[in-house]
Amino acid sequence: MMIAAITLLSCTSTKDNTLAYFKDLALAPSGSLPNPQGDYPICVAPDDELVISITSTVPEATAAYNLPMDNPATRGNLRVSTQPRTQTYIVDEQGYIMLPVLGKLYVKGKTLTQISNEITALVAKNVKDPYVRVDIVNFSVDVMGEVRAPQRVYSGRQNFTVLDALAQCGDLTEFGKRENVYVIRTEDGKRNYQRLNLNSSDVFNSPYFYLKQNDVIYVEPNEIRIDNSKYNQNNAFKLSVISTIVSGVSVIASLVIALTR
Repeated sequence: MMIAAITLLSCTSTKDNTLAYFKDLALAPSGSLPNPQGDYPICVAPDDELVISITSTVPEATAAYNLPMDNPATRGNLRVSTQPRTQTYIVDEQGYIMLPVLGKLYVKGKTLTQISNEITALVAKNVKDPYVRVDIVNFSVDVMGEVRAPQRVYSGRQNFTVLDALAQCGDLTEFGKRENVYVIRTEDGKRNYQRLNLNSSDVFNSPYFYLKQNDVIYVEPNEIRIDNSKYNQNNAFKLSVISTIVSGVSVIASLVIALTR
């Protein structure tokens, strides 16, 4: 046992086990981070749930654009929100939502800002200075592996990053490989993945740094976690074997005692 402990300590001491992110920034006390190549806001997809609020300086002018759930024109596509005068719409398989007064609106692949601007332009034909806010309420990603609280993370932010998701899960554990954080993404029926190296500030340039709906983040365990797991599995197997042998010996002993009486 002592030899194993010394071996483990010697191995860990010779490896770079720092838990710091962005190691390439350590040499400079200040500077600028890389700018992302382009913008990666959340884009709407089928089955997304949108909260749409349409208002203006004269509330009565936009009342017709915020009909209640029991209106036949919106039933089936509409859910009532707990927020006053707001409604949530489910994007159908073809990428449409059904808005009161305005009718069908194609939203698939559009950003929340684009949808808001489009609705604003349509309402502005009849209402002076309308204000339209569009939010997504079911945007989620799954975070797995070596994080403190693996879970499904929800967000309605326009730009949601892998760092945001990891932060909501309590950060990586000390056993997580910061250079091996995988983002798995399904697009057009195909699963793609990208390995992100959080030790390098170059991660800010990756299109996978900004997350999309239903992305999966997997943090790979380091060698220490793997070795500990193997050690625990071997011990569990040995204990199981010993327990079986002891039980067998006990049965045999009981039979011998019973036969010699």
